[in-house]
Amino acid sequence: MIKIITLGLIASLASVGIAYAAPRHHPVKNQVAEQPKERLGTLSCEVAGGVGLLIGSNRAVTCTFKQRTGKSERYTGTIGKLGLDVGVTGKRYMSWIVVNTAPTRVGEGVLAGTYVGASASASVGLGLGANALVGGNAKNFALQPLSGEAGTGLNIAAGVSRLKLQRPR
Repeated sequence: MIKIITLGLIASLASVGIAYAAPRHHPVKNQVAEQPKERLGTLSCEVAGGVGLLIGSNRAVTCTFKQRTGKSERYTGTIGKLGLDVGVTGKRYMSWIVVNTAPTRVGEGVLAGTYVGASASASVGLGLGANALVGGNAKNFALQPLSGEAGTGLNIAAGVSRLKLQRPR
C-alpha cells in the first residue's frame, strides 16, 4: 500500500514538473518604473495645422507612445496654447522623451490625461519649437526635457500649453 501511495506521489510530482516545463503564453507584462525620472519611451505627435487667434489656439493631435520595451500605444487629443499665438501653420510634428515623476506602471493607456507647461515656437517657412509639459491622470509623467517640433508656416507663439490625450475608441 505504501508503495502504491509513493508511486502515485512520484507520478503526481512528475506531471507537475512537466506542466511547469511546458511553454506558457502570457501577455507581455507592463513596464514598471520603480525610480523617479526613468526614461519610459518617446511620445511622437502629429499636430493639425491652423490659424493662431492672437491669444490662443487649439489643434487636434494624433500620437504614438513607443515604450523602451518596443511596445507602441496610440493616443488622440488636442493641444492648446494660451498666450501669444499669431499666424498660420501647416501640419507639425512634435516629439518628447517620457519620464516618470513617481514610481508607476507603464502601458494600457496610462499616458491619457492632461499635461500643462510652458511653450514657445516660431516659423517662417520651416519652424522650431519647445514644450516642457507635466501631467497625466495622476500627474505621474513628464514630457521632457523639451519637445522637438518641426513644421511649416508663418507663426510666432509663446505661453502656456495644454496637451490632452485619450486612447482612441
